[in-house]
Amino acid sequence: ESIGQVASQTMHSLLCTNAVCELPVYRPLIGFDKNDIVDISRKIGAYDTSILPYEDCCTIFVAKHPVTKPQLKIIERSETKLKEKIDELMTTAIETAELVIAK
Repeated sequence: ESIGQVASQTMHSLLCTNAVCELPVYRPLIGFDKNDIVDISRKIGAYDTSILPYEDCCTIFVAKHPVTKPQLKIIERSETKLKEKIDELMTTAIETAELVIAK
């Protein structure tokens, strides 16, 4: 992550991320601009992989109007609700899991 203009890269958003993480979040490129990061990724051989199309949760669940100043209390409330249901969700996931053997 670096400090940028997208919602997840604002200082406020990064501070909220840190506040709810139980482990340290290291951001070695935090002060680099995008062009410097791209140059570094090319030097270490990561650039070609980084531009491959990939639908992760960020692209699937992206908000139409992302929040650039998230409210920590709302995040904490959402995490509390998730923690209350996590056992039930895990049980459902395990019970409905399918084994796929690729040959």
